[in-house]
Amino acid sequence: MEVILLERVEKLGAMGDTVRVKDGYARNFLLPKGKALRATKANKEKFEAERAALEARNAERRDSAQGDAGSLEGASYVILRQAGEAGQLYGSVAPRDIAAAASEAGTAVNRTQVLLDAPIKTIGLFTVRIALHPEVVVPVTVNVARSEDEAEAQARGEILTGPASEREEARAAAEELFAEESEEEDGTEGDEESGEAAPKEQADEAAKD
Repeated sequence: MEVILLERVEKLGAMGDTVRVKDGYARNFLLPKGKALRATKANKEKFEAERAALEARNAERRDSAQGDAGSLEGASYVILRQAGEAGQLYGSVAPRDIAAAASEAGTAVNRTQVLLDAPIKTIGLFTVRIALHPEVVVPVTVNVARSEDEAEAQARGEILTGPASEREEARAAAEELFAEESEEEDGTEGDEESGEAAPKEQADEAAKD
């Protein structure tokens, strides 16, 4: 089916574009959501007659969305869920959960604005896009954890998925590496101090002679 887009639609086109899509996608999504019109002669004429008003209204909505985007940029939302030892959730995190977290933090977000291809089913950090407007899409971080302490650990970069034994080994290896680096730094500082002290000692001995 050919349709005329009334707003930008990701992976399809911009407002005013005539595109061909599957009938089911048009009937079940584009047409009932008011995102497109059937590309009939009458509708094409109607769109061109109303184009200026549609573009002005779209620009107004876009400007409003850009104002709200500032409160989402760099945002991170913690969502607590029960999960097994390996990090598999007993359930999932869906768009409505992310929308609720963002709204509770102060920015009104509808679940239809959360662009999530599939529900989140494990703990971890996930980058999720929120479309406040078809032309204003903001990435946010969703931190799914079993507790606030785990959420803080994940934010620091710790990986909490997988068997506990493997996580403990990885943590021990990281701590060992950190300790080795610290020892090397201490050794370098000691060498520098020794190198600075040597000329002074030599100068003192020469003065005595």
